[in-house]
Amino acid sequence: MTIKEACREGERCLRAAGIEEAALDAWYLLEFVTGISRAVYFADGSRLMDEEQEKTYFSLIDKRKTRIPLQHLTGVQEFMGLEFRVNEHVLIPRQDTETLVEAALDYLNKKPWNQDNSENVAFQEQRILDMCTGSGCILLSLMRLAQNPETIRGIGADLSGEALKVAETNAGHLGVAADFVQTDLFEKIEGKFHMIISNPPYIRTDEIEMLETEVKNHDPRMALDGKEDGLYFYRKIVDESRRHLVKSGILLFEIGCSQGKDVSRMMKLAGFTDVAVKKDLAGLDRVVSGVYDVKGE
Repeated sequence: MTIKEACREGERCLRAAGIEEAALDAWYLLEFVTGISRAVYFADGSRLMDEEQEKTYFSLIDKRKTRIPLQHLTGVQEFMGLEFRVNEHVLIPRQDTETLVEAALDYLNKKPWNQDNSENVAFQEQRILDMCTGSGCILLSLMRLAQNPETIRGIGADLSGEALKVAETNAGHLGVAADFVQTDLFEKIEGKFHMIISNPPYIRTDEIEMLETEVKNHDPRMALDGKEDGLYFYRKIVDESRRHLVKSGILLFEIGCSQGKDVSRMMKLAGFTDVAVKKDLAGLDRVVSGVYDVKGE
């Protein structure tokens, strides 16, 4: 079978199984198995696949037909232009979350916690805590893309030890010197931070079964379930973060598109100022941020 015939047959099988992005998934799996580029595919589509490649390719197609996520089959996902390892123990990084990283980079470049400091603070350490770090994609992207990455000390926290293994692998792959802590929220977190950032579980428990099969059956349930109203972890993190933020420190959350008002309100009631909601590329509320600037602290 030629590579073009294999890709077309893979697409046909996926389409028959109801996979929405059948053509794209068939191509990505072909690229993963053969290592060929698009240019080679179009220039030399009559090239024969060897028997082992063909067997591997259609084995992956069969797995994708059962709604195993493409990223679990290839083991990687691009995020913020960087390649992250993923598996069944972590949420697959999604484009929506790039909005959170971009908002955090804006704050890091402004360094609002240094506004009242007349000294040269360009190379002072910036401590960042990524709560519910999962694959580490948020923290590691920040540490790679910040203007002065050498000034950042990043800590990723998660309850899942398996997720932290993935995060540590990604840190090594990207050459980022981050630290990771297995902890139930702030239980084992020490010291204060200039920024706390989090994409916590925020799906209401009764809505999880309504999610697409790839998510509800293959993403870790503990990374999805925000309990009865989806706001449980926001309440906990907002409350406890106040003991772990420097004056004018920043708290940023990814949110579900209907949670902007609720999360903004709880942050304001907890003493955060300049609370703002940022929309994603689809025009939906995606990030809430605020400054912890309580007078007298």
